[in-house]
Amino acid sequence: MAVHGSIDVRRAELTAAVAAVTLPHTLPPISETIPARFLMRALAATILCVILCVPAARSAPQQSPSPSPSSAQPDLAAGKLIFEGRCSLCHGIDGGGGRGPSLRRPKLARAADDEALKSLIENGIPPEMPGAWFLTKEEIASVAAYVRSLGNVPPEILPGDATRGKAIYTRSGCAACHILDGDGSGYGPELTDVGVRRGSARLRETLQHPAKTIPENFLLVEAATNSGQSIRGIRLNEDTFSIQLRDQQGRFHSFRKSELRDLKKLRGETPMPPYGATLSGAELDDLISFLASQRGKP
Repeated sequence: MAVHGSIDVRRAELTAAVAAVTLPHTLPPISETIPARFLMRALAATILCVILCVPAARSAPQQSPSPSPSSAQPDLAAGKLIFEGRCSLCHGIDGGGGRGPSLRRPKLARAADDEALKSLIENGIPPEMPGAWFLTKEEIASVAAYVRSLGNVPPEILPGDATRGKAIYTRSGCAACHILDGDGSGYGPELTDVGVRRGSARLRETLQHPAKTIPENFLLVEAATNSGQSIRGIRLNEDTFSIQLRDQQGRFHSFRKSELRDLKKLRGETPMPPYGATLSGAELDDLISFLASQRGKP
């Protein structure tokens, strides 16, 4: 009964609307232009269209908007594939570190939250880390989610003993070139947080073949002055007219290039000896275990 009542009300409304329509007085008589039967048919068709279309439009269900791509959940599997193809060369296939730092930790120094991590992936860290500007927002979100998942990986269990490794570190004179927790000197990379920055495989390779893992910003140079003095050290700064060095004793030197008799850039050379030739396999394991435990201040 309710349906018939609504139809009767709608029919009454349409009848009143049709009755209220009047033709302009300036039009010529219908018989002189269009036959009355054609006009009535057109009017009836219009009324029928209104009856059929208006209720359908009112009763059409509202469709919820489809989720935007940015609201989609990150795809860990896709992020892993991108990471292995684009990032593993520096960070290791398992995220344990290589030329770049290890990512197998819950907190990343340069990415306090997910938005910072996605920005880091997209823009990089010039000049060390190139930006992934060619990835879509969804791909970047998937890579960031995968990197975060690496922080849930259990820490690597190493065969060596860190206490014995500390004794080997001291006995081998490593503090002459490296600083660890404020102790030591020289121009080698600081080792206070080396366990965070480098995985055990990278540490082993560096100890056995140091020339193969020289950091990109490390350049050993030898400057010979006009007075006959020869200074060897790592390059700190250089421009067209001058160069600044730090020698093995930690002293700083600045030279004008016009005052130098010779300036050699010893690319591919390092003052670090290959410890694979002087330490046993067990001693190497101990030293690696000690270095891997150096994770900086919490």
